[in-house]
Amino acid sequence: MKVDILAIGAHPDDVELSCSGTILAQGALGKTTAVVDLTLGELGTRGTVETRKEEAAIASKILGLKARENLELADGFYQNDKESQLKLIAAIRRYQPDIVLANAIFDRHPDHGKGARLAYDSFFMAGLRKIETFEADGTPQATWRPRLLLHYIQDRWIKPDIVMDISGFWEQKMESIKAYGTQFYDPKNKSNEPQTYISSMKFLDSLEARAREMARPCGFEYGEGFTANDKFLGVKDLFGIF
Repeated sequence: MKVDILAIGAHPDDVELSCSGTILAQGALGKTTAVVDLTLGELGTRGTVETRKEEAAIASKILGLKARENLELADGFYQNDKESQLKLIAAIRRYQPDIVLANAIFDRHPDHGKGARLAYDSFFMAGLRKIETFEADGTPQATWRPRLLLHYIQDRWIKPDIVMDISGFWEQKMESIKAYGTQFYDPKNKSNEPQTYISSMKFLDSLEARAREMARPCGFEYGEGFTANDKFLGVKDLFGIF
């Protein structure tokens, strides 16, 4: 099930919040995309595991994903250890992406930085032939090392190395975020669950402000920023930079 781009998120909705515009933009160019969520988000103050699964399925359709799976690591408690690495290595080998998009290198939520380190290590080790992984039916997996790993930017400001123009996809991006009606502001949600850092309209407004801030120096209307582990990014066409 090879895809062009694999996006990895510590929680369901990380990808939607941070790089769904890029997924949509690349999908419009014919690129195939998939998402791997590391946890079920079971520690979230609002919603349940079941509602998060339903919301992720709706968001996946909006984003036009070829596949989405959840590794069901322990929300809040997973570590960048052998067990977690083997699960993510198997996913990388399953989807054989050329590009991986992963959590921010550091952020307000500690799971995000842990997710970044887990993705970084698994990205490399997926190419080592002496690490054996298998599909659910016992079929041995071939090694695979993607060409590029980028980390999206989440709550905390990080200066981007790359900014993706998502100007034509802003409304769809917001639609995918609002699919998580238990997590974000939804005037139709009349539940008595406690308010959180991300459940107000002000948080959604801040997403737009961030996207405009990322885009402005590049001459775009909306943008998503990424950092690159390998700062030496080669190009074959200088005009491709634009």
